[in-house]
Amino acid sequence: MSSTIDSLPQNLAKIVQRFQRASEPKRRYEQLIWYGQRLNEFPEADKVPENKVSGCVSQVYITATLEDGKVLFQGDSDSQLTKGLVGLLVEGLNGLSPSQIVQLTPDFIQATGLNVSLTPSRANGFYNIFKTMQKKALECQLTANG
Repeated sequence: MSSTIDSLPQNLAKIVQRFQRASEPKRRYEQLIWYGQRLNEFPEADKVPENKVSGCVSQVYITATLEDGKVLFQGDSDSQLTKGLVGLLVEGLNGLSPSQIVQLTPDFIQATGLNVSLTPSRANGFYNIFKTMQKKALECQLTANG
């Protein structure tokens, strides 16, 4: 388990450790909501079909831009808990290179213990948000390499 954390980018490793310390599901939910509250305001203009995460029960939107070779994500959701999942991923993945993001495996989701606390549809949504962020990182890389 710790080898998973050791191989994670620093921000994501910190987040995983934070969730591992929260033993009760209630604490994990509180942490998720906190991550959701930390998200920047998401522009209404970006709430378009190409930014929508498919496979989520909630409305989830993700955008990615490339600045100095690093990906910067923004995201939003109409559900407080899902917004927390978005916030967690935005904080964990922001500032990484597209290749770092694309190479990540979703194992860290299990390492947070959230998969146990979340309903199957939310856990699946978490995975879909992560996959969308990887896809957007790849698109940033392809655009940059143009």
